[in-house]
Amino acid sequence: MKTLEELRKIREKAQNEMKLRESSNRIKVVVGMGTSGIAMGAREVMKAILDEVAKRQLSDVLVTQTGEKGLSSKEPVVDIIEQGKPTITYGNMTPEKARKVVAEHIVNGAVIDDFVVTRG
Repeated sequence: MKTLEELRKIREKAQNEMKLRESSNRIKVVVGMGTSGIAMGAREVMKAILDEVAKRQLSDVLVTQTGEKGLSSKEPVVDIIEQGKPTITYGNMTPEKARKVVAEHIVNGAVIDDFVVTRG
């Protein structure tokens, strides 16, 4: 049985996740979750991004997933989509790199050139 405080935390987390889905988003993060991406660690990358976004309370960032992106040699891949800017695709992502992308690119606006696979 969960305590009242644990239930409150669960409710707050769910409400925050709903806000992320419903709000107008400044940035959309798309993680490639096709078979090759999952085999290369995309689930862990997705968890790291979600954790970092939640930890930093970034309510204007939407994190979602897609299937195969055709970049199997660069999996896991992550797209950062901002209105009015070219989409940045990061490749060979790890949870540590994903956290750095959130900190540097999403929060500070600095593209991490060493991780970039394509700009478009």
